[in-house]
Amino acid sequence: PGEDQRGEGDASTATEGQSGSQPMPDAEGERVPGEGEEEEDTDSMDGSGLYSQNEEGERDGEGGRRERVKERDAGKRAARKRNRPSGGTAHHSSSSEVEDDDEEEEEQEEEDEQAMDAWLGAELRDLGRPSWRAVPSLRLREIGRGSHQFVRRVCGARGLVQRLELQGRLERHTGCVNTLHFNPSGTRLASGSDDLRVVVWDWARRRAELEFDSGHKSNVFQAKFLPHSGDSTLAMCARDGQIRVAELSAMQRCKNTKRVAQHKGAAHKLALEPDSPCCFLSAGEDAVVFGIDLRLDRPANKLVVVKEGDKKVGLYTIFVNPVNTHHFAVGGRDQYVRIYDQRKINENDNNGVLKKFCPSHLVSSESKTNITCLLYSHDGTELLTSYNDEDIYLFDSSHSDGADYCRRYKGHRNNATVKGVNFYGPSSEFVISGSDCGHIYLWDKVSARIVQFMEGDRGGVVNCLEPHPHLPGLATSGLDHDVKLWAPTAENPTGLKGLKDVMKKNKRERDEDTVRHGDQYDTQLLWFLMRHMRNRRSQRVSGTHHNTVRGVTHCQCMGI
Repeated sequence: PGEDQRGEGDASTATEGQSGSQPMPDAEGERVPGEGEEEEDTDSMDGSGLYSQNEEGERDGEGGRRERVKERDAGKRAARKRNRPSGGTAHHSSSSEVEDDDEEEEEQEEEDEQAMDAWLGAELRDLGRPSWRAVPSLRLREIGRGSHQFVRRVCGARGLVQRLELQGRLERHTGCVNTLHFNPSGTRLASGSDDLRVVVWDWARRRAELEFDSGHKSNVFQAKFLPHSGDSTLAMCARDGQIRVAELSAMQRCKNTKRVAQHKGAAHKLALEPDSPCCFLSAGEDAVVFGIDLRLDRPANKLVVVKEGDKKVGLYTIFVNPVNTHHFAVGGRDQYVRIYDQRKINENDNNGVLKKFCPSHLVSSESKTNITCLLYSHDGTELLTSYNDEDIYLFDSSHSDGADYCRRYKGHRNNATVKGVNFYGPSSEFVISGSDCGHIYLWDKVSARIVQFMEGDRGGVVNCLEPHPHLPGLATSGLDHDVKLWAPTAENPTGLKGLKDVMKKNKRERDEDTVRHGDQYDTQLLWFLMRHMRNRRSQRVSGTHHNTVRGVTHCQCMGI
């Protein structure tokens, strides 16, 4: 690494690497166990397997936790006494009343701390033993056994996830980077931005191969390579509601872009069909789902208008089941995940919905909970859903209508933007999300324990997380104007330093905002105000709309 940004002993802060990619850690220096001796578990974290959000409680025991609480409370009491005004003119309470107040505050703080610890530790399972061990796997590969499965197992290895660190940055955009997508072979990475441009990167060489104007009039929200198109076709959607397609040539240039569909509101997401080079779906804040077939003269076909009763539900996200491509799931401005079957959508029968999922405690919730992102697992058996200012939930897609969630992933904050969520690993072994606190979280999917915690954007919000399709690594982006690349090259696994404090801070801020903003403005009104502000600025600063103010025109603001 060229510049070490970590403090001593702090493995949770990412390290900015050199411009070239760093090699994978090798097995040199590993001790070879003798006969009858147990193999060293090189995929574990110092053999403990207990690094998670309740790591301190598991290591030190309940007694140690109480001692730390007492020490912290004693410090707070001393600070209050130092700051308390002296003399009778400013403070008329008797010493006994002051002591009673202190005791009440201490009791309340201790109760709050215990409640927070209970919340963090709830719904967790034991972290299982690692499924991959480096030394035995390397030995087997050397003699030709299991070599075709080697990379796949490496990509899903917990030990390498715990060694992810920053490798470098891709810098070309002049606005927030809202979308990332690898081509099927993993050799190219497409990024789209508020600057209305799309860049296709040779990410391994840190070089932009192609850059072009998307043709959109407002923030680009997605740009995806269509499968089996020879990387020659990119589908795009944006704040302006347009769905556009870019035709790329082998000479590193964009031949043209054309509009193939138009939503009446912003279009945040596209859903690709895994085996189709010409068909995909789009979803917009107008509640419409379009099926788009590029072979037709009129490519867009309205599949469904998503409703709850008679009320339209604006959409933020859509995803096609990778195994059963007739099924797709959508989410947006209410708490329900809706699954449809393209072959039998009858809007007169349950508004065309095949089945709906929602965490049971959110069904009757009075808060305006939205779904910012959802996706199917690699085999279509699970649905992962991220809620704004709530947690991330995993559903079994085969369950019946109305079934509750199977897993819950806690600790991050999803409030400021329409935040993404993703699986990591070839068999969806991990859950990964950005956070308003500027960190990247990786949870073990089965145990729901955090196994990696990295500092992401300087701008404070990480939105996009795109795992490489075949290698152990990923690309991320957010409010910063660059793309960050991560790989498992750290010498030691993460220590998750500072994780618990950040998780508690996120939870407290979430609870405070819930109380403070119980009655929120209507999101359509907010969108109108933001659009008006943007147009006014564009008129004042003509010709510079590509470099709009990030705080106003990063139009992935929640509900806007």
